[in-house]
Amino acid sequence: MDPECGTGGFLTNTIEHVRRQVKSIEDEQVLQNSIKGIEKKQLPYFLCVTNLMLHGIDTPTQISHDNTLSRPYRDYQPEDRVDVIVTNPPFGGMEKDGIEKNFPSSYSTRETADLFLVLIVHLLREGGRGAIVLPDGTLFGEGVKTRIKEKLLTECNLHTIVRLPNGVFNPYTSIKTNLLFFTKGKATKEVWYYEHPYLPGVKSYNKTKPIRIEEFDAEKAWGTNRAESERAWRISFDDIAANNFNLDIKNPHAPDEAHGDFDELIGEHEPILRSLAETRDKLKNELMKALQATAGRQS
Repeated sequence: MDPECGTGGFLTNTIEHVRRQVKSIEDEQVLQNSIKGIEKKQLPYFLCVTNLMLHGIDTPTQISHDNTLSRPYRDYQPEDRVDVIVTNPPFGGMEKDGIEKNFPSSYSTRETADLFLVLIVHLLREGGRGAIVLPDGTLFGEGVKTRIKEKLLTECNLHTIVRLPNGVFNPYTSIKTNLLFFTKGKATKEVWYYEHPYLPGVKSYNKTKPIRIEEFDAEKAWGTNRAESERAWRISFDDIAANNFNLDIKNPHAPDEAHGDFDELIGEHEPILRSLAETRDKLKNELMKALQATAGRQS
């Protein structure tokens, strides 16, 4: 299930992945009946339906045109629960007034990403697995965010957080993001972190040069035989709880940013300041000339 499926990117990739294991017509039918998505915006919804049809889902009736968050939390029944949820919910946005009343008061918020995290934990079956894209703000936020993270860590085993570099979702947003992987049913004992690096020579990503799946081969290899390294570290549940469930844990193996010698920094900034002053003076002179010319024409 993808409860905020957009144009169906996660769902179609899931179909392609699972279909490689399909060995019969019956298996294919099980696959087609096992995909579920919900999208509230009309255009992405129609594009998702078309996308699934192009990926061999003959009648994608399991894609609903609705707002997942508008259904009251308590109305979800055991038959609504699913085995796997993968999603990239909108973040940085707010739901309309009243949506927060669909959720328990301790998790009442209008922030979309937070509400989806609460709902995903609720919708997973025991042993179900979740994978979600979340911004840094959710990791370090306090108040309601703290209670939501406590729920996640006590009801699920949040075993991995992949910290993504800047620009992964450019040009749509420059907000730093993370991939959270968890399994419902057992509380978290420790969280492993992996800091995803840029490729050599790459300073950012954009629409024409996006992050590529091959770049995650290092994480896949590390995931089967975990060990601490300059890119990987782990934090115990007790340490996270003692720090008010702050999940924004920086890489302890990364070198501290060198702030440099003060005199050297001043020396580096002086040419910039001179250039700014020269540009300001030129603009001032041009403006004075324009004003004098206007005054001359009027006289």
